Amino acid sequence: MNATDSVFQSYGRCCRNEQFFKDFYSFFMDSSDEIRQRFVNTDMAAQRHLLRNGIMQLILVARGMSDRKLRALGESHNRHNFNINPAWYTLWLNALMKAVNKHDPEYDRDLDAQWREVLHPGIELIRGAY
Repeated sequence: MNATDSVFQSYGRCCRNEQFFKDFYSFFMDSSDEIRQRFVNTDMAAQRHLLRNGIMQLILVARGMSDRKLRALGESHNRHNFNINPAWYTLWLNALMKAVNKHDPEYDRDLDAQWREVLHPGIELIRGAY
């Protein structure tokens, strides 16, 4: 099985429990006071829905789908819009991997590396729009 298939299946296991997305945001906000401040007045249920779709987009682009939606995400997150600090994407990915570790019973170091490999090009596309 290739890396994108492994990550797709891992994500499916994680998505079985809504707590996966709650844990991700807990880990992400714990990584930086600045990040925590960004979510003070956020509808977190809606935010978790956006996250669910965003991660799927990253995986689907790695599987060969158009990157149009990721380009739009990069535009919305750039310095002229949400102004998401490019350094925060590393914190985002690390928080995601902590959540995958907690929620995917098949998580191991190899799967962690596959997640990072699969998501890297899409994250770089979004970060590069800054």
